[in-house]
Amino acid sequence: MNKNIISSVVGAGFFAVGYLGLSLALPPALALGAVSFVASELIVNGADKKIEERKELSFNEKINEARKDNKHIKEIISNIEDEEVCKDIDEINKSTTKIINYIEKNKLKNKTSDKFFEYYLPVCVKIIDRYDDIENQRLTSSDSKKFMNDGKRIIKDTNNSFKKILDSLYQSDIANAEAEMKVFNSILKSDGYDESILESGDDDE
Repeated sequence: MNKNIISSVVGAGFFAVGYLGLSLALPPALALGAVSFVASELIVNGADKKIEERKELSFNEKINEARKDNKHIKEIISNIEDEEVCKDIDEINKSTTKIINYIEKNKLKNKTSDKFFEYYLPVCVKIIDRYDDIENQRLTSSDSKKFMNDGKRIIKDTNNSFKKILDSLYQSDIANAEAEMKVFNSILKSDGYDESILESGDDDE
């Protein structure tokens, strides 16, 4: 099968996973589809053994492997010369830290966590590694320049997508917090503490 066809299938597949399977909003789902398309363009040379092995790991093992990947992402920042790419990788590292912590704290075992641990994060690491390798070689061929431009774009897209994944994880928490605040506010009002008193900070003195 032609590599471009494979890339299109992978991209469309991960759009469907994001939009339908993970219940993400349309923009982040499209972003994930774009990320997957470019990623498959960069690495589609057969199945990646490391990625396949992730599927067989336990929840705690996936957490540990994700932390190792994220540590590697942080360490590689100092090797990157392009400031914009450095910024994106740094933000990826920070988003990934928060995503891992959230998944671990909430024992989240669903499609979102599986795809993040088994595909998105390891592919992200692989792309960053390849970008670093090519950048350090200072190649001038048209192919290498195209790769650098593609790599720079996919790293930025990954940064934005990881932020959206993090936002999606917290949506239920935000909704629950808003409900709790409404209940708390109703209790305060029923006990005679109206909004004017709360806003002014007045007390019984």
